[in-house]
Amino acid sequence: MLMIERIKKLLLVFFLLFGVISGVSATPAAKEFGDYTIHLNAFNSDTLQPNVAKAYNIIRSKNRGLLTISVVKKSISSNSMPVKATVNAKVTNLTGQLKNIEIREINDAGAVYYISEFHVADKEILDFTINVKPENGTGPYTVELRQQFFTQ
Repeated sequence: MLMIERIKKLLLVFFLLFGVISGVSATPAAKEFGDYTIHLNAFNSDTLQPNVAKAYNIIRSKNRGLLTISVVKKSISSNSMPVKATVNAKVTNLTGQLKNIEIREINDAGAVYYISEFHVADKEILDFTINVKPENGTGPYTVELRQQFFTQ
């Protein structure tokens, strides 16, 4: 029973980080900085399964975007370890208008990740500049992502 619950939680983490995309193209990005890899993705929150959205208190809507970020540290073994970090982001549209977003930390079954929800318009293209400083690590590191959102 404990193993089944752990598998469910890990699946929730996977779906949240990489999105359960149906009909929308959202490509997760990853960038390496020495021992650290930063994974990020942005997509419409309505593509999340209802149970995943509920579990993480995320509003599902075609007009809401979701940014997900995780930081992992390479280890001597083949497994990478999730690490806590200080994460902040700046989001602008193509006209340079700044969108204020708040990032919250999620800890679940040994995984640590960061999410942010924000309003999006149809065919809107957003540029994300994310700064990450791993706890007890070097940095900060900057990662950029451009994503177009479709609401129709």
